[in-house]
Amino acid sequence: MRDLREEDIRIRDLSGKWSPVPHWATAVLSRTGFKVRSIAGLTQHLVSGDLDAYAARDGAIGTGTGALGLTAGDRYSLRLARDRMLAIGAPPDLARGGWHDDGFAVTDMSAAYHVFEIDGDATDDLLAEALLIDRRNPGPSASVQFAATPAILYRHEVENRLRLHVERGLAASVWTWLELRR
Repeated sequence: MRDLREEDIRIRDLSGKWSPVPHWATAVLSRTGFKVRSIAGLTQHLVSGDLDAYAARDGAIGTGTGALGLTAGDRYSLRLARDRMLAIGAPPDLARGGWHDDGFAVTDMSAAYHVFEIDGDATDDLLAEALLIDRRNPGPSASVQFAATPAILYRHEVENRLRLHVERGLAASVWTWLELRR
């Protein structure tokens, strides 16, 4: 077996190949027809199990809006699967993590998902490029592939304002994809 010298075991520094991660609190991306910024401070809780029981306890949140559905306000829910939804702005008594005796479990996802808001007249053109689903009939789940990245996508307050939740580790990749749009 040969002796390894320091230059033989040096790890290559590939950090120069990647764009730096934006400072999310101040980053704004303006393109023709749309603007992108980060939304901070949303409380996001994954609810699994009996969604009707959760909705009965909450009263204002429902059992979830699907992809490209329109939401409003500070409290709403996004349907992810038959027995899963993401509750935004859940009240403290329902946001308690773990199993609830009414038949559902809650997990805090606030730190797991980065949220982008995309606003402007060209959002439909952007969606045509980013999505592989039929935008006229997107289905009951808000889970989509946005630019080949797993995401949660819906409209907020107005038709041409999108909110996009992506896993925090993938946020810079989505940002880079958006930067390449004209």
